[in-house]
Amino acid sequence: MGSAKSKAAARRARAEELRRKEAARERRNKQLTYLAVAVVVIATAIGGYFIVDAAQEEEKEAAKPLKGEQSWDDLGRDHVTEDVDYKMTPPAGGDHDPTWQNCNGDVYTEPIRDENAVHALEHGTVWVTYADGAKDADVKKLTERVQNTPYTMISPYPDQPGTLTLTAWGKQLTVKKASDPRVEKFFEKYVQGPQTPEPGAACTGGKGA
Repeated sequence: MGSAKSKAAARRARAEELRRKEAARERRNKQLTYLAVAVVVIATAIGGYFIVDAAQEEEKEAAKPLKGEQSWDDLGRDHVTEDVDYKMTPPAGGDHDPTWQNCNGDVYTEPIRDENAVHALEHGTVWVTYADGAKDADVKKLTERVQNTPYTMISPYPDQPGTLTLTAWGKQLTVKKASDPRVEKFFEKYVQGPQTPEPGAACTGGKGA
C-alpha cells in the first residue's frame, strides 16, 4: 500500500516537473518571439528612417538650382496675338501666343517665334537654342539629344547672349559646350519637370517650322 502511494506521489512529482519545464519553455519561446518582433520593429523603424532621410536629401538636392541657372517667378500666362517684350533672351515664360510650337523632339534650322516657343515651355518643354558662334559638333550633339527626347526642341537664336542656352518655364542655363554635365541635369530636371504650368499638355498639333 505504501509502495503504491509512493509511486503515485512520484508520478505526480514527475508530472508537475514536466508541467514546470513546459511552462518555462513556453515563457522562453514567448520571450524570444517578443524579442524577435522588437528587433524587427526597431530594424524597420531605423531602416525606414534612413530611407525617408535619404529620400528627403535627394529631394533637397534635386530642388537645388544648377550652378549658373537663372530663375524667374510670377510669369504671365495670358494668350495674346501681338508680339511680347520679354525680359530675358531667349524668353523663359510669360504671355504667349495661343498656338504652341511643336516640341516633340522637333529640330528647327531657322529661328522660331518667341511667343509660340513660350507656349511650348508652358507645356513642360526644354528649348535648346544656339548662337551663330556655336560649334557644329555641339549643335549636332544637342540636336541628337533633342531628337530622342519628347517635350524638347532646338532652334538657332542668333542674338542670344550665350553660345548655348537651355530654357524651361521660369528656368534658364547657358553653357559653352554640349558636353557640360549640367546639360543632362537640366534635361532630367525640367523636361515635364515640377516647374511646368501645364504638365502633359500637347507638344504636337501646334505650329511647325
